Amino acid sequence: MALRFDVLVIGSGLAGQSAAIRLAETCKVGLICKRTMDDSASARAQGGIAAVLDNKDSIEDHIRDTFIAGAHLNDPDATRFVVENGRRAIEWLIDQGVKFTRDEAGYHLTREGGHSARRVIHVADATGFAVQETLTQSVRNHPNITILEHHIAIDLITGEKLGLSENRCYGAYVLDNLKGEVVTIAAPHTLIATGGAGKVYLYTTSPDTSSGDGIAMAWRAGCRISNMEFIQFHPTCLYHPQAKSFLISEAVRGEGGLLKLPDGTRFMPDHDPRAELAPRDVVARAIDFEMKKRGLDCVYLDISHKPADFLKEHFPNILARCLELGIDITKDPIPVVPAAHYTCGGIVTDLSARTDIDGLYASGEASCSGLHGANRLASNSLLECVVFSEAAAKDILAQPKIELPHIPDWDESRVSDPDEEIVISHNWEELRRFMWDYVGIVRTTKRLQRAQHRIRLLEKEIHDYYANFRVCHDLIELRNLVATADLIVRCALKRKESRGLHFSRDYPELLKKAKNTVLRKRMQRPSRQMTRPSGAIPEAS
Repeated sequence: MALRFDVLVIGSGLAGQSAAIRLAETCKVGLICKRTMDDSASARAQGGIAAVLDNKDSIEDHIRDTFIAGAHLNDPDATRFVVENGRRAIEWLIDQGVKFTRDEAGYHLTREGGHSARRVIHVADATGFAVQETLTQSVRNHPNITILEHHIAIDLITGEKLGLSENRCYGAYVLDNLKGEVVTIAAPHTLIATGGAGKVYLYTTSPDTSSGDGIAMAWRAGCRISNMEFIQFHPTCLYHPQAKSFLISEAVRGEGGLLKLPDGTRFMPDHDPRAELAPRDVVARAIDFEMKKRGLDCVYLDISHKPADFLKEHFPNILARCLELGIDITKDPIPVVPAAHYTCGGIVTDLSARTDIDGLYASGEASCSGLHGANRLASNSLLECVVFSEAAAKDILAQPKIELPHIPDWDESRVSDPDEEIVISHNWEELRRFMWDYVGIVRTTKRLQRAQHRIRLLEKEIHDYYANFRVCHDLIELRNLVATADLIVRCALKRKESRGLHFSRDYPELLKKAKNTVLRKRMQRPSRQMTRPSGAIPEAS
C-alpha cells in the first residue's frame, strides 16, 4: 500500500498537531500516531506553558532563568527566538479555543521551580490534556488532514537509501498495526514530532509511546544528534504500587509544597538556597541522595498546609487521583520519587526546525533546538513545541515544489514470521533496567561502560532478529530504544564534567566553557545551509 501527501507529520502531540493545523490551510497533510490522537506526552503535561505575559515580568528575565536552569549550555539565538515568540504562541492557542484558567485579574499565572516570576499560564493542573483535546478536535475536523492512528514509523525514506545523489527525505515506511501491513508514505517534506525517549528507563513519567523513534530514525538517516546525556528526571512522580507514571506537577512546589523525610523534616534547604523552588536537576539529585543515604523507598511532598478549597481549585486532578489511592492531599503528604521525564537532547535543528537532511524537520522533544541546554526549565517544553512547529510550517510553505522519485514498496520477500517473540520482551526488560541502574541520576565512567557493553550485545541480537523476521510494533520500538540508549551513553562518556542533568562522580567539577556534545554517524556536512549555524557553542571533544 502506498500513500502520498504534501507533508508527512510523524507524531500527534502538541508539536505535530500544531504544525499540521498550520500546514493544512494549503497542504495535504498525513498525520501518523502510534496509538490514538489522545495518547501523547503533551497530553500528560500538568503544569502549563511558560511565557512572558505579565508587565512585571520581562523577556530578559525569562531568558536568564532559562540559561541558569540550562547551566549556560543554551543556544542564545534559539532561546531568545522561543521566549520572544512566547506571547504569540499563547495567543494562537487561545485563538484555537484553549480555555486557560482565569482569576479576577485575568489569566492566572503560576510560578514553578527555576522561574523568577509568575509566568506559567495553565488550565488548572491538566494543561496538556486541555490543549491536546482542543487541537485534536481541529485536526479531526480538517478536510486536508488525514489521520493514521495505530501506525508506527519504521524508517525514513532518503535519497541515499534510494541510490540518489542527494540525501533528501522523501517520506517514511510505516507499519499499520491493525492490519500488520507496511505502508509506503511519500512526501516532499517530513516533520518528526515523535517526542522523547523516557521509555528507555525502568521508571518514567512518559507514556508508552516515548521510545525515541524519531531520534533513532534521524540518526540512521545521517542527522547529527546532540546532548543526549541530558535526561531530565522529574523529582516528583507519585510513588504507589497502583499508580503508573503519575506525575505530581512542578506547580505543587511552586504553590508552596514542601519536600520532607518520613519524620516530617524538610531537607531541600540543606541542598540549595532556593529549596523546593530549585531547578529540577537539583531537586531530583537531592531526593536521590536522601533516599540512598537513608535507605528510603520515597520522600514526601506536603502541601496540606494550604486551604482545601485552594487545592481543589488549583490541583483537582492530582487531588482526585490521590484520593482514589487513599491519599488526601488536603491532610496527607504525597509519597514521591524521581522518574525519567524529558529528553533535553535530540536531533540537531536550526531556527526553522530544519535538520541536516533536506526535506526533514524536527520539533518538540525529539529535537535539540538549543533552547534547553543542559536542563529544561519547567514549562518551556510546550512553548518550544508551538514556536518551532510554526517555524517549520513557515519554512515548508516557502519551499518550491519538488518531484518525488520512484519509491519502491517495503520488501518482505526474504523474511519470515518471528519464531520466539519472548526474545523481544526479555531484551526490553534488560535494557530498561540496566539503563536505570547505570545511566541514571548519578553516573560513573565504569557504570556507563557496563551499560555500553550490554548495549553492544543487544544491538547484535536485535539486528539479527530485524534482518530475518517480519517487523512488529514491539520490535520496532526495541530497535529504536537500543539505538537511543547507545546515543545517551556515548554522549555521557564524551562529557568530562558535571553539568545540568549530567552528574558524574568521576568528573564532579564544571568546566569553564560550555560545550555541546554532538554525535555524527559519519563524516558529513549538512546538505543544506541552516539558518542558525549549528555548533555556535563549541562542541565537546
